[in-house]
Amino acid sequence: MKNYNTKNVFIVLMFFAFVACKKKTEVTTTIPVTPGTTAPLITLPAGWSLNTTLASGFPSGIQVYAFDSIFLGAKTKAFCVAYDSRNTGIEFKTVMSTAGKTPTAFATEESATNTVFACINGGFFGTGQSYSLVKYNNTVSAPNIKALTRVYNSSNTNYYPTRAAFGVTSTGAPSVGWIYHVGSGNDLIYSYPSASPNVLNSAPQAVPTATFPSGGSIWNTVSAIGGSPMLIKDGTINITDAEELIVIDNTSSRARSAIGYNSNGIIVILAVEGGNPPNNGINLANLASMMQSLSCSNAINLDGGGSTSMVVGGTKTVRPSDGTERSVVSAVVIKRK
Repeated sequence: MKNYNTKNVFIVLMFFAFVACKKKTEVTTTIPVTPGTTAPLITLPAGWSLNTTLASGFPSGIQVYAFDSIFLGAKTKAFCVAYDSRNTGIEFKTVMSTAGKTPTAFATEESATNTVFACINGGFFGTGQSYSLVKYNNTVSAPNIKALTRVYNSSNTNYYPTRAAFGVTSTGAPSVGWIYHVGSGNDLIYSYPSASPNVLNSAPQAVPTATFPSGGSIWNTVSAIGGSPMLIKDGTINITDAEELIVIDNTSSRARSAIGYNSNGIIVILAVEGGNPPNNGINLANLASMMQSLSCSNAINLDGGGSTSMVVGGTKTVRPSDGTERSVVSAVVIKRK
């Protein structure tokens, strides 16, 4: 009887030891993986397709789309990256180099600190300086241009345009506006519900302030990129190149870059190839239409032409119209936070 009990106890102990080991093995080997979803983040119009090759290894909440077909009567090639601004693991970052770097170089540099999903050229620039806003983590590296000279009454005259900009708040929520850096510095940025109504060959509007144009408020973004002009505002195509005093071959077909977002907070960045027949690019009106077709309710134009370039997952997408990537002063980087 004593031997029988001892044997039973031994069997029971071995059973529980086996179960414990099995449970431990199951816990340590089950590592959850979050793959990128195959359901499009935005409603894709005809001709667009999900590109899972470029997005290989991307997490849920960020996707890549490609277009190589006819858009508004013309052969067009374009790439688009869309990501959910509510995804706390994805960062919108603006970068700047007065010496100039290609988007590929910006992306490579940023990948040293964390995975870069995409990088697109930023706003307008001249030799060694940006004419468009570059702001990151509440630090303004360059303002939207505060004054420019145009001829009025046969004299060089200063104008003070409110130009378009795109930014994100501390929670990652996207925003666009016609903005101006109020006061003597660059840190106090106001956004206005409409552009200051400048008109060439007419007297310039007053310098923007907290009260002019009317309805302005402090633009509470932590990171932002400037461009011009506005393409879409509050669901309506509203191209304000005249008011923003920007002349960039607005009606010609060329390479274009843009950034915007939809009503669900999905941020969309777009690069359209140009200067490479039959892919000659598109004009501003068609760029706005394309962004609207990609669900954007708000969008701005970025620098285009030879500056247009977008790198996705380390791969160049559109072929630069200059033949090789142009060095630019600013860029937008979408990366792992």
